[in-house]
Amino acid sequence: MAKFTVYFKDKALNSGIFDAGIVHIGRDETNEITVDSLSIAPVHAVVVIKESGSIIKQLSSEHPLIINGEQTEEYILANNDRIELGKHYIIYNTIETISNGFIPKSDKAENSLDKQLSENAQLPEASLQILNGPHIGRIIGLKKAITRIGNSTAGIAVISRRKDGFYVSALENPDKLEVSNQPVGEKSVKLSDNDIITRGCCRFENPP
Repeated sequence: MAKFTVYFKDKALNSGIFDAGIVHIGRDETNEITVDSLSIAPVHAVVVIKESGSIIKQLSSEHPLIINGEQTEEYILANNDRIELGKHYIIYNTIETISNGFIPKSDKAENSLDKQLSENAQLPEASLQILNGPHIGRIIGLKKAITRIGNSTAGIAVISRRKDGFYVSALENPDKLEVSNQPVGEKSVKLSDNDIITRGCCRFENPP
C-alpha cells in the first residue's frame, strides 16, 4: 500500500492512500492525484503499485520527473521519497493499513483505487484504426492503462484508460495534436465514438 501527500510551500494540501494498481499524477482533474499547476503536464507521471513496491514513470518529455532532486524517467520509490512538481511536491510513504481514497481540497472523497480499477475493467472494449500511411487499416487495441501514438517527428501523444473513459493528451508538440479537427493543446480530451485523432500525418479512429 502507498500513501501520497501533496504539499505546496511545505503546507500539506491533501493526501491519498492506494492499495494496488495504477495512479496517474498531473494537472488534469481526471487523474487520481491532481496537482493544480501549469508547470506540470496534464498527465505528468504514472505510478504502478505492486506488492513488491511502487515504480513511477515519466510520461511527458517536456515536463521532467524529479525525485529527491534528481531528474529521472523511471524510479523505484522508497519510503519518504520526494516527487517534485514545480512549486508543489509529493511525499511518498509505504503503509500497512488502508483508509479512505484520495481526498482533494473540495473534501469530496474519491473511490479507492481498487474500485476505480474495477470500473476501468468494465469499460467497453475500444481500439484505434490507422486511416492512412503504410499501416492503413491496422487496429490498435486500447487495453493498457497508457497507449502511446505518434512518432519522434510529429511528436508523441498518449491515450489514458481512466475510470470514465479514454483521454488523449500530447506529450510533446501539442500544436500538432487534434481530435476531430479541434486542437488539443495542453488539455486532456475525452474521446467519443468515431472521433478522429490526428497526430502529424497519422490519423486514428475510435470506433463505436
